[in-house]
Amino acid sequence: MEQVNSGQPVSRAASAAAHVAEQGQYLTFVLSGEAFAIGILSIKEIIEYEGVSAVPMMPAYVRGVINLRGTVVPVADLSVRFGMKASEVTKRTCIVIVEIEANGERNIVGLVVDAVSAVLDIPASEIEPPPAFGGRIRTDFIQGMGKINGRFVVLLDVDHVLAPDEMNALVEASHS
Repeated sequence: MEQVNSGQPVSRAASAAAHVAEQGQYLTFVLSGEAFAIGILSIKEIIEYEGVSAVPMMPAYVRGVINLRGTVVPVADLSVRFGMKASEVTKRTCIVIVEIEANGERNIVGLVVDAVSAVLDIPASEIEPPPAFGGRIRTDFIQGMGKINGRFVVLLDVDHVLAPDEMNALVEASHS
């Protein structure tokens, strides 16, 4: 156990999580040729794109569900969610498994991305607030704009990428 300023013992996992939050580690990935990122604390795992079963009557951006070690997990195509054309499945296409909060509950959702790039440290000093207007995605999806080597990366707020009513529809589909 490590000690923090309060003198209280803290588990190694909690200490590591605090360190990650300070460092601002993000998984970067590509959608329709554009760079995006999600904070790594929301990410459970990254899997190969395969075995997605379609579910009728779902929004257009919902690809279907997968069986992840006995758990039904809804899969959303971020490109379609952001108003772009559907991601074409290639050998680099992945499903990023994330844990999001909706209506006070934690839920597991798969997000289809064109390709995963890297895990990068983005210091808080290199993160700008979301733009006030314009852009191809709604600003409530955006946590900020990270600057990496002179280019911007859209930092997504995964808890807001899916609206609560849409999340409920996905959860219902995963339980049917």
